[in-house]
Amino acid sequence: MCTHSPSCAGPGTLVRHPVAAHPEQGWTLLCDGSIVFDDSGELDPDGRVVPPRRLPADRLAVAA
Repeated sequence: MCTHSPSCAGPGTLVRHPVAAHPEQGWTLLCDGSIVFDDSGELDPDGRVVPPRRLPADRLAVAA
């Protein structure tokens, strides 16, 4: 899948590169075959689902 030199380290790393981006649909395909969604969730090539990383509601900023 990934043809970078040196190759990307695999799922869960920050060195993966976008191959196809579809912001209008809310997802990006990465060079290792993972799909990353705008809500920070992820679907890995082996079918493993990484849930979105969300802040608890009490830690969100509130506009005054």
